[in-house]
Amino acid sequence: MPRIETLTDVATWLTVTALGLCLVAGVQHLVAFQAAGPRVRGQQRRRSIRRRPEPAAGSGCPVPHGGPEPRPRARRQVASTEVDRGEAEEFLRLFHAENPEAGPVEPRLEAVLREIDATGTYWHTAEELAFGARVAWRNNARCIGRLYWRSLQVRDLRTVGDAAGVATHCFGHLRAAGNGGKIRPMISVFAPEAPGRPAPRIWNEQLIRYAGYELPDGRVLGDPRYVELTRELIRRGWRPPLARGAFDVLPLVVETAEEGPRMFPLPAEAVHEVELEHPELPWFRDLRLRWHAVPVISNSRLVIGGVSYPTAPFNGWYMGTEIGARNLGDKDRYDLVPAVARRMGLDTSREATLWRDRALVELNRAVLHSYQAAGVAITDHHTESVRFLTHVEREERAGRSCPADWSWIVPPMSGSQTPVFHRYYDTAEQRPGFVTDADAAQRGVRGAPRAFG
Repeated sequence: MPRIETLTDVATWLTVTALGLCLVAGVQHLVAFQAAGPRVRGQQRRRSIRRRPEPAAGSGCPVPHGGPEPRPRARRQVASTEVDRGEAEEFLRLFHAENPEAGPVEPRLEAVLREIDATGTYWHTAEELAFGARVAWRNNARCIGRLYWRSLQVRDLRTVGDAAGVATHCFGHLRAAGNGGKIRPMISVFAPEAPGRPAPRIWNEQLIRYAGYELPDGRVLGDPRYVELTRELIRRGWRPPLARGAFDVLPLVVETAEEGPRMFPLPAEAVHEVELEHPELPWFRDLRLRWHAVPVISNSRLVIGGVSYPTAPFNGWYMGTEIGARNLGDKDRYDLVPAVARRMGLDTSREATLWRDRALVELNRAVLHSYQAAGVAITDHHTESVRFLTHVEREERAGRSCPADWSWIVPPMSGSQTPVFHRYYDTAEQRPGFVTDADAAQRGVRGAPRAFG
């Protein structure tokens, strides 16, 4: 401690000490902030996008490492089905601001508020529904393919609420969206939730999902993610093929308050699949792999202006890594990387040979090659990353924020080689949007709990 003889010396010493403590605290905060990863850092920055600085040597991996199969962002479902007047007004003002041809908002807003006061809800016009569904895609923080949000085709099926009707139109959705391989982005919006009128629910995470059968030796034939769901559907009466396989399509399960859960086998012509082969490895066909063409997400709830549409299956087209790196590559899914590595003759005795990386690349090459050869729309993660940043730039020019979840936008393979890796993103949630309720997330993989009763 320095020698202190006057009040000035005391003041000087206190100032220096305080500055030193602030410096230490600042360094500690910086270290903790760097270690927290991009998700936390992104939440601290509410700007839409900015360049990420080069990480310092030894700073640790900035990538958030969750489970191998990230669960949907689970939320409790709101018990009340009455529409919030504030949400309705916010949406209507957005609709009229972006669609000036619709005229002034005040007359429509007054009519909607009267309808909410009288019934607890309101009915969107066809134009409001289409706009709301497209903006929900635009706001989907976990989707990298939003550049095409304006092209979303909206099927207005709000008068359909019975299980058989929902199933029939879902099969029609698969055929129309498949379009002979030229995939159309599409959403089918069924009956909304309303006071005293519960809306139907689809159990399946996607309209097309493959069964998972647990074998006596503990191994799984098919998709391990759906072992519990498969077991529950068999218990409810579903009969798998006599010769069970790795790609048996599960029935579609639609539940209504009046009918309970009902199962509907998917017609063969509605399930467009692609057999996988490799452009240079002839033995790849011997693995007898395939995957479906149209990824229709079916257990998310569409929310537009306070009105909830629990059944609104929607699709874009696949990015190759969703199939090759995740569905076929994840250890808790088909886990095909070791099998491909063995057939390639790679040294799998130690991780340092990077056999996993090499096998994963070839698995993904096979997916892209096969879809392209079959004339089915698909995109690669490098191309789609560039397109996503084009989307972000367009949104910023339009004066809008572009929400993005870094851990979902960055591809699961060669992430640092894509431009989306080296960025910060706004994580603020926006509406209209898609929500996956906690109970819907469970039903999609376990077949429980029931939505009603």
